[in-house]
Amino acid sequence: MNYRTHIVSDLSEIGQAGWDGLVRAQDKPNPFLSYAFLHALHESGSAAPQTGWQPQYLVLFDGEELAAALPLYVKDHSYGEYVFDWAWADAYQRHGLDYYPKLLSAIPFTPVSGPRLMARDAHARAALVDVLVATQQATEVSSTHLLFPPEEQARQLKEAGFLLRSGVQFHWLNGGYANFEEFLATLEQKKRKNIRAERRKVAQAGVTLRRVRGREATHADWVLFNRCYRNTYRAHHSTPYLNLDFFERIGRDMPDNILLVIAEREGRPIAASLVIHDETTLYGRYWGELEHVPCLHFEAAYYQPLEFCIEQKIAVFEGGAQGEHKMARGFLPTRTWSAHWLAHPSFADAVERFLERESGGIDDYLDELNERTPFRK
Repeated sequence: MNYRTHIVSDLSEIGQAGWDGLVRAQDKPNPFLSYAFLHALHESGSAAPQTGWQPQYLVLFDGEELAAALPLYVKDHSYGEYVFDWAWADAYQRHGLDYYPKLLSAIPFTPVSGPRLMARDAHARAALVDVLVATQQATEVSSTHLLFPPEEQARQLKEAGFLLRSGVQFHWLNGGYANFEEFLATLEQKKRKNIRAERRKVAQAGVTLRRVRGREATHADWVLFNRCYRNTYRAHHSTPYLNLDFFERIGRDMPDNILLVIAEREGRPIAASLVIHDETTLYGRYWGELEHVPCLHFEAAYYQPLEFCIEQKIAVFEGGAQGEHKMARGFLPTRTWSAHWLAHPSFADAVERFLERESGGIDDYLDELNERTPFRK
């Protein structure tokens, strides 16, 4: 079968119905693949050419039907990715070579695993891989990187000549708990004691928390969250990736996937967290504070969302990138994947040797973590 191949710089060229129809056809899609989320990133200027994210989505059409698609960006930096290749870029520079521009398939600023090679069937997915390989070889990019694909797609990319890299995240699994206390009862005594102490410390500081579903969120709520988010980035001497326009867009266009947790003291809002969810999974995303209260981050970004998962019978809470401290709060280590192709043969060989050594270290790290389960024996 012959497909028409397009490079799309604006998702409106495809349209929401066509894009979301393909997303829903995937195994285990998530809200970050939705038209609403990606279009909000682009239209708000958060992930746009002026910020170093140039959309160049690869799409395959069968007649008028969207048969396959790959979220793809031309990038001139490595910010907002969560699979770090700064050392590779530095090595290129030291040898007088350009590492940027590069091709990146990822959800900007979002270390969440999910389909990257989106296709209606295996034939279309194989054709999409062929188009990707031909595209990267026909351009002058240094490399191509697909971040956080499911393992089966990572293996398919390996067969196409990509190098695989693995990492570790921490996910909480819902054991069908009736309430938060029942969950706590499954943890080791020290872990239970520490969590109760953290929650008590927040309450004793006079902080109350309220959960705001997306359909209930007001303009004032989003202004507050944006203030908290930007203030925390400034406190860490960093530049925030997202803006108020983005937050209001997702609040308007995907409200059923949104939960805000707002912390208040003496009637004043002082902090907020934002999580995104569907019926099966909740994803810890963004946090910010205007006033520091010890342990408030854990309450707003972990314990309140955990209670929400239990109440809504959501099966998994993906805690986001990094964070071994999450194990003490009932999260367990989970392997993640990325796939990488480098055009320069010598650098490809060097990176392959590096990844072989790194992979052994990741295996050992996972073994060590799994021996330190936070749950009662």
